Formats: sequence, structure tokens, C-alpha cells
Amino acid sequence: MTAMMSKGAAMAVALGIGAAIAAGGAFAHDDVMPKNASAATKAAYARHENFETLGKAFKGLNDELRKGSPDKAVLATNARTINTLATGLPTWFPRGSGVQARPMSEARNEIWTDAAGFTSAAANLRAEAGKLNTVAAAGDIDAVKAQARQTFLACKGCHEKFRQEKKG
Repeated sequence: MTAMMSKGAAMAVALGIGAAIAAGGAFAHDDVMPKNASAATKAAYARHENFETLGKAFKGLNDELRKGSPDKAVLATNARTINTLATGLPTWFPRGSGVQARPMSEARNEIWTDAAGFTSAAANLRAEAGKLNTVAAAGDIDAVKAQARQTFLACKGCHEKFRQEKKG
């Protein structure tokens, strides 16, 4: 099924996910970190900010790819941000930093109960983001388009098992 999805459809899906990630922050503005927050609570809030930045970088990359003549520097900058954040992602989830530390957290308990699965999903994202960074740095726009889709699918795969949507 993945091979049958057109590039346009894949980009539309990626744009939708990027917009959803970026829009998620709108609900969290009333969610202010307590002054005497524990280390786990601080980690949960920092994680949220990192995901906000990751969503903005994906959106910036996808917005640029929709242009008739994408700016290679913009693609490279966003790909580098995605790669940097993907590399650090596994450290954003110390034990105890789920909903018990921040009720607005979207982290499912499976992150800790299936640590091997989460580690594998995070490694897949790191690998795909690294490839994206490489092709964007080389300035190969067609390769960036193809790899953006693969990187998106790595994000989506993790979200399906390890992220819960908060209604707010």
C-alpha cells in the first residue's frame, strides 16, 4: 500500500501531520509548568517544547517543498533541525514523565512498558531523519521529497503506538 501512495498524497498527509503537530501547542498554552516542578515534570514540559519545534521544522520543510522552486537552504535548515531533535528524542522520556508528571502529556504508558519497541521506533526515526538531513544538505530536492515521506512514516509509526491524542 505504501508504494501505491502518490507523492502528492504523501505530501498532503505529511502536511496534515505537521499542521496537527504545530496546532497541538494551541491547546497547551494554559498548561503552565508549576514553579516547584519535579525533574520528571520539567522533562515532560521540555519534551512538549521539543515536539513543537519538531512540528514547526516538518511544517517548514513541507511548505518549502510545495513551492515551485524550493529553497535548498530552507530545506537543509529544517532537515538539520529534524535530525538533531530525532537524535535526542529517546532521552526526552525519563521514567515518571508521563501523565503523572504532566496531565496534558500525550505519552502513552507503552513508552516505558515496551521500552524495546519504543527504542526501536526512535532508532527508525533517527535513521530516516539522518537520511533526510544528508539529502537536504546535498541539495537534491527530489530525494528530499522522497525522504520526507519516509521520515514522516517513521514519525507516524511511533505515534500510532506510543502517543495518545488529548482532547482539549
